[in-house]
Amino acid sequence: MIILSSEMYSNRAACDNGIASVKTNAVNDSRYDKLASLRGAFYFNLKAGNGQVIGTSEMYTTESARDNGINSVKANAPNAPVESEA
Repeated sequence: MIILSSEMYSNRAACDNGIASVKTNAVNDSRYDKLASLRGAFYFNLKAGNGQVIGTSEMYTTESARDNGINSVKANAPNAPVESEA
């Protein structure tokens, strides 16, 4: 299951920096923007300290489900293993 997606990176170093930023910022409540789409679905953005969006969640049907997604990122991202597909 994909909980958080980032931009596409042009090289491995940029990708590694993005991963490190997610791991660092995931534990900070103030880095999450809780949002709702025009169609009434709920999602969140994870931001870096400079305000740049570093990840966007999947769409959720309820605010509670979105908040559970945030809690999952907070709990799992800092120590998550990194797998390369290339």
